[in-house]
Amino acid sequence: MNKEQIDDQIARYAQKCTNLVDEVGRVLVGQEAMVARLLVGLLTGGHVLLEGVPGLAKTLAVRSMARAIHTGFSRIQFTPDMLPADVIGTEVFNPKEATYSVKRGPIFSNLILADEINRAPAKVQAALLEAMQERQVTIGKESFALEEPFLVMATQNPIEQEGTYPLPEAQVDRFMLKVLIDYPSRDEERKIVDRMGGGKPIPEVNRIASPQEILEARQVVDKVWVDDKVRDYVVDLVRATRDPSSSGVTGLDGMIETGASPRASIYLLKAGKAHAFLQSRSYVTPHDVKSLAPDVLRHRVILTYEAEAEGRTADALIRTILDNVPVP
Repeated sequence: MNKEQIDDQIARYAQKCTNLVDEVGRVLVGQEAMVARLLVGLLTGGHVLLEGVPGLAKTLAVRSMARAIHTGFSRIQFTPDMLPADVIGTEVFNPKEATYSVKRGPIFSNLILADEINRAPAKVQAALLEAMQERQVTIGKESFALEEPFLVMATQNPIEQEGTYPLPEAQVDRFMLKVLIDYPSRDEERKIVDRMGGGKPIPEVNRIASPQEILEARQVVDKVWVDDKVRDYVVDLVRATRDPSSSGVTGLDGMIETGASPRASIYLLKAGKAHAFLQSRSYVTPHDVKSLAPDVLRHRVILTYEAEAEGRTADALIRTILDNVPVP
C-alpha cells in the first residue's frame, strides 16, 4: 500500500472519529480533552483511568461513547462489599443434574465502565488484571476469551477523599492513560445548568460508528509512520523518569523512587500514533509524544518521601523532564 492510499484511509477514518466526538458533544458540555483521550484508548486498545471529583460527567462521557459506537456496554459500580465474582462471574451448582454451569459477570462486554474503581478493595480490583492484560477471564478451570473491542474505562475519585482504596501498582500499570478531569469553565458550567437544569431529557446519542469500524481504524493507526528520531525521543523520555541525571535532567535527584517501565515506552509510542491519526496525519511528530506524555507517565512515576514532603507532584516532575530532554 502506497502513501497516498494510507493518507486516504487515515483521512476517512479520522473523519469518522471527528463525527464521533461531535455526537458525544451533543450530550457532553466541554471536557474535549477527556473525550480525546477516550478515543486514543479506543484506537489503541489501551485502558483509560479517569480521575476527578464527583459530578464532572465522567460516567456520562463513557456511556455516550459506547452508545455512539453501538457496541456492548457494561457499567460496574464498585463498592466496598464487592467480591471478585461480582465482576468476572462464578460457577453455579445445579442440584438436579449435579453439575456446575458458568454464570458470566458484567466483565463480558465490549466497553466496561468501572465506576469509582477505587471504592472496592484490592482483591476486587485485582479481578480485572487478567481481563485487562490477557483479554480473557478464568472462571474455575476454564478460560473465556473476551470479545474485541474490549476496553476498560475506569473512574475514580481522588485518593484523598474518604472511603477509597489506593489502586495496587500492578493494576495502575495496566492503564495506558490516567486522565485528570478538571472543573468546567464558567461558560461551560452555565451551559450545563441551562441544559440539565431545565427539566428537558438528555438528547439521545445516535450511532456514528460500529465496533468493526473501530477495529479497522486500529489497523489504520498501526500504519502511522514513526521516524527513528521520534522513537529515540520516546525512549529518552521514559528513561529520564528512572535516572534523570544521566538523561541530562537536573534538579530531580532523589525525587523519584520508581520510574516508568518499558510498557510506558510502548504505550507512549502507540498514543502518539493515535494522536497523529486524530489530526489526520500519517506521521508522528515530537509534539504528539509530548501531548500524551503526562497522561501516560503520571501514574507510573512514584515519588520519594522527600519529594512528597517538598510538595512536588508527578506532573511537575514530568513537565521538568519534558522541558529538558532534547526534542529531535
